[in-house]
Amino acid sequence: MKSPRITWINSDDPPNAFPDIDNAFDVPDGLLAAGGDLSEERLLYAYAHGIFPWFNEGQPILWWSPDPRCILRPGEIHIPRRLRRSLRQSDFNIRFNSAFEGVIATCAENRPGQDGTWITPEMHAAYCGLHRSGWAHSIEVWSSGHLVGGLYGIAIDRIFFGESMFSRQTNASKAAMVALCYLLTTHDFKLLDCQVESPHLRSLGATLMPRSQFSAVLKEFCRESVTFDDWPTKPCQINEFLV
Repeated sequence: MKSPRITWINSDDPPNAFPDIDNAFDVPDGLLAAGGDLSEERLLYAYAHGIFPWFNEGQPILWWSPDPRCILRPGEIHIPRRLRRSLRQSDFNIRFNSAFEGVIATCAENRPGQDGTWITPEMHAAYCGLHRSGWAHSIEVWSSGHLVGGLYGIAIDRIFFGESMFSRQTNASKAAMVALCYLLTTHDFKLLDCQVESPHLRSLGATLMPRSQFSAVLKEFCRESVTFDDWPTKPCQINEFLV
């Protein structure tokens, strides 16, 4: 029995050179293609079609579309009573897009039990470029003038694609998720894509969605040409998002 062969994309291939996501491997789950580049055009096409890059330093660019997909419906975020009380008692304030490079750089730092990082210098540069173009955004949690938590991702039309988060203080990354979901809900976003499930995401209400259903949602609510720019420009207290 022959092993499946991965599709190789050349850097000069058009942005839509990906195979159909139904051709993604079962093992490892969702591996679809390798190669290509991290140009803005290729990244935006990939996200809008249910594909994202994920690879380690020294590897070629690897493109993924897992089945099922971990998602969170913004209006259904779960905020346990204890977490809500803790956030209300905190001094967290939330800012948007004021320290994007600081957020992605902190997300890239090695963490306990983690061997290296998938946010390579190449990825860092690509997403900072997307931020400058108005596609990538950061949600930041500040305490006593210090950046203590946050996350970043990409907003296309009415879908937010979460990429990574960090926390230097208890519940700081959860505060970022709470603030983001409140904002997405008020602007009628349909999904927050979490890519791959984890206990942390599950605790906030994330669920699994079949890839076919996820793809159908993208076709309806993720037009590649539509940016989202209605982000708060002033710091907000976390209590403003706990209504």
